[in-house]
Amino acid sequence: MNRKSPAFPAVVMLALTVFCGAAGAQESYPNRPIRLIIPYAPGGIFDYVARLVSPKLSESLRQMVVVDNRPGGGGMIAAAIASKAIADGYTILLVDPSFVINPNLQKALPYEPRDLTAVIVFTTASLVLSVNPAKVPAKSVPELVRLARTRKLSYGSAGVGTTPHMAGELFKIVTKVDMLHVPYKGAGPAAGAVVAGEVELVFGSVASTQGYIQGGRLRGLATTGAKRASAMSDLPTVAESGFPGFEVSVWSTAFVPAGTPRNIIERLNSEFRKVLRDPEVTSGLDKAAIEPLGSSPPEATAFVQNELKKWRELIRTAGIKVD
Repeated sequence: MNRKSPAFPAVVMLALTVFCGAAGAQESYPNRPIRLIIPYAPGGIFDYVARLVSPKLSESLRQMVVVDNRPGGGGMIAAAIASKAIADGYTILLVDPSFVINPNLQKALPYEPRDLTAVIVFTTASLVLSVNPAKVPAKSVPELVRLARTRKLSYGSAGVGTTPHMAGELFKIVTKVDMLHVPYKGAGPAAGAVVAGEVELVFGSVASTQGYIQGGRLRGLATTGAKRASAMSDLPTVAESGFPGFEVSVWSTAFVPAGTPRNIIERLNSEFRKVLRDPEVTSGLDKAAIEPLGSSPPEATAFVQNELKKWRELIRTAGIKVD
């Protein structure tokens, strides 16, 4: 036994070395490039936000923050990649409401939501309820609802399970009207379909509808957020229009793999908050009709859980299924 006893201190020293090495890595974080994964292709609004933010994060963290576009699967591909990454703070996932819609809509996910931890609720943006003025005479939400009770209207969306689709389903429940959902391959095609007269209305982003509204090819009736959108302050919200309980926003939230050290999560939260105060970022977000938010990690977790519950109840009530 005595001949083997010297091995014990060696094991202890090895454990201490590993522990101290890990602690040192956390203290010096970050010491290599960080990957910011987004679930959409280059060129869209989400990509715009990521590329607006990443240089400022790089500057503040003194490490390159690389935007990694992983489109497909309604955001599930990006979430799966992030959930399987090492929990060391070098992989960040930026998601929209599809993150809480998919678990309630899909029979199987390529990841477990519990494998990701919320860092911050970063931004929010309203959708715009717009109609084709040649096909829909309504000039307000109450007038639209009255019309929808006399004939079945159709609405376009950016696709099944997207936030615009969910907005339409919630609108049907709150107003007690029936409408036909017609999915398209993105917000732009959906808005274009209303302009072309293929469908009567759309819940679209400000970016995809504002030009059409200003040109008179669409008529904006209301925005979908809790308060009026700064880019379209002349439009009331749907709730203001007489339908309390209706609120839909397209938010972005940053996640890291579960198990990421708490001090790193707090550091990232602080850096994201700092970025949101940067004049170039706030100006860039304002141009895209996006509002900066900011939250603590616990607030972000509670927010996501509330959104998860909200969409679960809506999907069940509406009986939405993926073919």
